Amino acid sequence: MADFYLLPNESHHGAARQQHKLIGQKPPLKPKEVWSIRIRLQIKGRQRNLALFNLAIDSKLRSCDLVALRVGDVASGGQVRERTTIVQQKTGRPVQFEMTEQTREAVLAWIRQCGFGQEDYLFPSRVHTCPHLTTRQYARILKQWVASIGLDPCKYGTHSLRRTKAAQIYRKTGNLRAVQLLLGHTKLESTVRYLGVEVDDALRISEQVEL
Repeated sequence: MADFYLLPNESHHGAARQQHKLIGQKPPLKPKEVWSIRIRLQIKGRQRNLALFNLAIDSKLRSCDLVALRVGDVASGGQVRERTTIVQQKTGRPVQFEMTEQTREAVLAWIRQCGFGQEDYLFPSRVHTCPHLTTRQYARILKQWVASIGLDPCKYGTHSLRRTKAAQIYRKTGNLRAVQLLLGHTKLESTVRYLGVEVDDALRISEQVEL
């Protein structure tokens, strides 16, 4: 599921570059917004949604990979692992991600609450025809999250959560290669576009390096 679309050329005689103008990119959540949603879910006792939200932030996975996670992908021996690796559906390449303590606690509480086994989907669907939460269901849940803290749900999508931690890592380190690995991108150019890195950002980082 893409988080942007291509704007077609409005004029047959317009500049060629306008044919591929990127618009509608969904913004990441800010740290205070992450905590606002997290606290609301904790207060309301929404254990599944808390596990889903925390895992979405930490894993930085595409929605199709997130909703298809099985218990065995993140836990073993009755404990949630600090790090795990999955194979991405889109690229067929493995990607590794970390799970913070608060995420491990939320996921473990959800697993125990439901009595899941290793082969069970971590986020089963309530619709009998779907074995696990669909990306569409996940997107609807996300819109409820952002609306609950006063944000416009039309401005946010599932890629907002995928981008949230990655954007913070980039802002704090300027390390595009690290973000590329964490997002599972095959090309650095994809990471640059995904984060919306501008020329000014690149120059600012370059100015900080002396040789």
